[in-house]
Amino acid sequence: MDLQNLKPANMEIKVLGTGCAKCKTLEKLTNQAVEELGIKADIIKVEDIVEIMNFGVMTTPALVVDGKVVVKGKVPSVADIKELLTK
Repeated sequence: MDLQNLKPANMEIKVLGTGCAKCKTLEKLTNQAVEELGIKADIIKVEDIVEIMNFGVMTTPALVVDGKVVVKGKVPSVADIKELLTK
């Protein structure tokens, strides 16, 4: 296996929310946290209610990091998001 061709995978972050003010705030704060940490991440906004419910989330906004729900039903601070992303 040629290890030189392997790139570190980007972290996948999903912001779950139907487009409400809190959901937009969470997306903005998540982008800020990723930028401040200098990490490579794909931030995806998920507004489809069925896809949101597939994560078992009933209260938005929610934050999913690499497939795991880490926040739901509230907007954490940038510092809290940074802590979640570096665990």
